[in-house]
Amino acid sequence: MTSKTGLGLLAPAAYAAAFFSAAPAVAKTIEQEKPYAITGTSGAELYASIGQNGPEMGRSGGRVIAHTFFKLTWRRNYVPENGGCTLKSATPTLIITYTLPKPANPLPPAVQKRWDIFIEGLRRHEKVHGDHIKAMLAQIEQTTIGVSVANDPGCQKIRQEIQKPLSDASITQRQQSRDFDRVEMGAGGGIQRLILELVNGD
Repeated sequence: MTSKTGLGLLAPAAYAAAFFSAAPAVAKTIEQEKPYAITGTSGAELYASIGQNGPEMGRSGGRVIAHTFFKLTWRRNYVPENGGCTLKSATPTLIITYTLPKPANPLPPAVQKRWDIFIEGLRRHEKVHGDHIKAMLAQIEQTTIGVSVANDPGCQKIRQEIQKPLSDASITQRQQSRDFDRVEMGAGGGIQRLILELVNGD
């Protein structure tokens, strides 16, 4: 399972979501940052460079300020019993990657100070999306582990049975991210304030 969530540019910015896949894994959660290079010596130049170099989102190829991507894999233990099948355990591996801008060259002290505030605000924003992903994982565990299906000695029907709770958890996560971005990117929202403080300080 994988997906991507991204921060849209405010004439020029954007935000990303997540994808899902099943595979053997060990129980762990990894959070990592992936920087992309931007240039400039002023807030306005840095923001313009974000618009030119930010990660692309979706089929339209629009660019975003930052995005959060995750890959969720599972090792599931299906156990045949009494002619049916039970999902006894499910061991996840969750990797969350936050893609954020990073100046390629040193900045003037005043710009560096504003940049530090800007990037920490972006990081906090993306971490909220990370929290939504972790909550989705917890929901999947709560709604699938222990599920039993009768008359399923080959443990095939149960695999279909757990698709709905998987889908429900994904839909919830995506809606939470959209709702959060709508507020943050709206008038007076946290991201808008960060951008204005970075650019208008020049």
